Amino acid sequence: MSVLCIGYKTSRDSTVQHLRHDISIAICPGICNTSESVYIRTFVHWAQYHGYRCAVLNHVGALPKVPVTAPRIFSYGNTDDFHAMLLNLINRHPNTKLVCVGFSLGGNLVTKYLGELEKVKHPNIIGGISICQGYDAIEGTKWLLNWQNFRRFYLYVMTENLKNIILRHSKVLLSEEIKQKFQLVENEIISAATLPELDEAYTRKIHGFSTITELYRWSSSGNYLSNIEKPIIFVNAKDDPIVPEPLLEPIRSVAAEKPNVLYIELAHGGHLGFYEGGLIYPNPVTWLDRTLVALIGSLALHYDDKIVKTRASLSI
Repeated sequence: MSVLCIGYKTSRDSTVQHLRHDISIAICPGICNTSESVYIRTFVHWAQYHGYRCAVLNHVGALPKVPVTAPRIFSYGNTDDFHAMLLNLINRHPNTKLVCVGFSLGGNLVTKYLGELEKVKHPNIIGGISICQGYDAIEGTKWLLNWQNFRRFYLYVMTENLKNIILRHSKVLLSEEIKQKFQLVENEIISAATLPELDEAYTRKIHGFSTITELYRWSSSGNYLSNIEKPIIFVNAKDDPIVPEPLLEPIRSVAAEKPNVLYIELAHGGHLGFYEGGLIYPNPVTWLDRTLVALIGSLALHYDDKIVKTRASLSI
């Protein structure tokens, strides 16, 4: 597992000065993205500026210059690496309180992690935020296979990025031993034109699923929403070309029923866009960056308020 723990600046503004706890943000990037991705670097800089410590999960295999040491890379639904990063962060900073933040695929992983009953959540985790995820991999894939809003083009880019990661580490991932063990056909992996084809040729076999439908069902965070007990915030845009509006119905329903779930739906923003300002060049810090820092502050304040009320009730 590759983990980059980024230090934090001591500068703080009024948003965080009154918080009673050391707050760390555990960040899970989108598919094939890392701590080097521009939108991650921008958010980390803005969060550090406001006094937060940040830890970014580098998906296994995604960093170009870091070799894999085991015959696997990241997947849509495997939360083990994120769990390990959280435990490592808490081990380094035992008194810190954690807010888990996930972008796109990372939002799916954060949500799934918080809803997985088999993984015991550390009490230092005070909440989570998911941005621009699709909730249902089975239905989402169907939408990505059509050309409306250039979805098929986005699918092609994601497929090639993932395929490049596999081929970059082919000496480990596609060794003769591994191909025989998992019945992998290298030509099928190379010729895959869509994520479903690549997942059929590689991902489902590596993770031991009989079909990609089983893989996608296991991976989809929407199947774990009802189990989440921590406060969690979801952000989506109605004009997201990768996550069309019909995929937002599950989170709308859950947010209407569960008091610990807040759902923010924007008319505009695209997929991880939310740019603003400037006729030619947008402001480097986006609406999303500023809003996320404010939401993290709100989760910390909510935790403080909960602690105060608990202590007050115990003293009666």
